[in-house]
Amino acid sequence: MNNFALRSKRVITPNGVKALTLIINNGLIDTLLPYECEVECELIDHGNLVIMPGLVDTHVHINEPGRTDWEGFNTATQAAAAGGITTLVDMPLNCIPATVTKEALDIKLQALKGKLWVDCGFWGGVIPQSLENNGAQLDELLSAGVLGAKSFLIHSGVDEFPNVSGEDVKKALPIMAKHQVPYLIHAELDKAHNEPQEIGDKYQSFLDSRPRSWENDAIDLMVSLGEEAKAEGVDAHIHIVHLSSSDALEKIIYAKKAGLKFTAETCPHYLTLFSEEIPDGKTLFKCCPPIREDENRQKLWQALKAGDIDFIVSDHSPCTPELKKIDSGDLESAWGGISALQFGLPLIWTEAKQRGFTLSDISHLMSTATAQFVGLDDKKGKIAVGAYADILVFDDEKEVIISSDMIKHKHKITPYVGKKVTGEVSKTYLRGQLVYSEQDIIGQPQGNTLLKHNY
Repeated sequence: MNNFALRSKRVITPNGVKALTLIINNGLIDTLLPYECEVECELIDHGNLVIMPGLVDTHVHINEPGRTDWEGFNTATQAAAAGGITTLVDMPLNCIPATVTKEALDIKLQALKGKLWVDCGFWGGVIPQSLENNGAQLDELLSAGVLGAKSFLIHSGVDEFPNVSGEDVKKALPIMAKHQVPYLIHAELDKAHNEPQEIGDKYQSFLDSRPRSWENDAIDLMVSLGEEAKAEGVDAHIHIVHLSSSDALEKIIYAKKAGLKFTAETCPHYLTLFSEEIPDGKTLFKCCPPIREDENRQKLWQALKAGDIDFIVSDHSPCTPELKKIDSGDLESAWGGISALQFGLPLIWTEAKQRGFTLSDISHLMSTATAQFVGLDDKKGKIAVGAYADILVFDDEKEVIISSDMIKHKHKITPYVGKKVTGEVSKTYLRGQLVYSEQDIIGQPQGNTLLKHNY
């Protein structure tokens, strides 16, 4: 399949939806031709199905090595392919060792060999130890090719990835700026250090235990630190991961208008689920920050429409069913994380089309903008001559009920089982190779590792 053609009456390009024929040659989009044209190679006509750029998901917890019983590169990247995702960026936790040193990155690169069904880049981690000796450990990790680095302002949930303080952030920002990569922040801040509340199986109690103020205060802090850094001539890019509190939007908008490099993402679970409909004892819905009220959700959608939230990513954060406490319904001790890697596009499209979003809008939010965020936009996130033939074929009208037997990630659990969605990924091509077709993974793992300065 080194030279062939794909055709559709609806191809999403940077210049809108076009009826086109794509000539694919050696993994690249070689030529874009009119829909009605003669070709001399094999032609696959997708009719009225949508051809769009493969999704770029920059927030995925793969957990290998060390916690491969939670997920792993083989299953995570198969689920990605099934979801039309052709590029992932792996988070620095909850693998063991956490990706906070060059040595840990090297161990991860060995662990994934022969397991990648899609391309994969990596985030590093910033913990207090990273900043000792003038940040030598962080500097070395960034030089090794991670695409940026992440910190928590609150306990991460795993002891090998301790949170940082505001003073730590101040030390990290110049190093991140030197390497011209984003600094990702899990923005929750428990200023009061309250005594743990009794949660049990009550979702509202869990929601009350992690209020919006935690996020709002953390984002206020990051804006202040960003302003301080800018005043000192440090051109740092601060990025807020998995935004859930709509209250924080005002401060994010302020930061952007103030000229800071300040971006934010949100996730399908904050856009498609809301607390009023989450039953007690259903631990599959637990994540941190939590899924909030419907009123909050609607404001997140409005912010996406306005461009105040920059893009949508999965934050796929799986674990074993035992750790999820499914049988007991114990929300307090259940692992917090949503598993839904392969269902992001239909979940988002189902909601977005009701709000006046087009498929071009969604392609921008889940592919183009995320590719730009990690510096891959010369080759990914667009259907254009010279770009990789990373392509998904989408039936945007088919109605599907999500079932556990569809799931390609390791544990066949997700809060979305039984949910009706509109849209189905029918095929995924990675650099011109068919890797997923009609519920089946195709061929052999052919994904590449994406290290900065080396893709």
